[in-house]
Amino acid sequence: MEVKSFAGGSTISEFHTALGQFLNYQAALEVSDEPERMLYLAVPTDTYQVFLRFEPAKTVIKKYKVRLITYSPAREVIEQWLE
Repeated sequence: MEVKSFAGGSTISEFHTALGQFLNYQAALEVSDEPERMLYLAVPTDTYQVFLRFEPAKTVIKKYKVRLITYSPAREVIEQWLE
């Protein structure tokens, strides 16, 4: 699981960084000793609600098969697992 806070100044920039890291980790897993492991990108629920569930982020998430986990930073709990 790659956890991102999206606490920087630009949500789009944070998304680009998170996506790049996710894709690098995914590629590394494919050539590792455990290629069956599933990678998830964990994001705050408010970031998902305000940004990631709408276009164009939604299209990118679908295209690259990014599995998402939404979490509450305040309560420190996972709220959703999204395939």
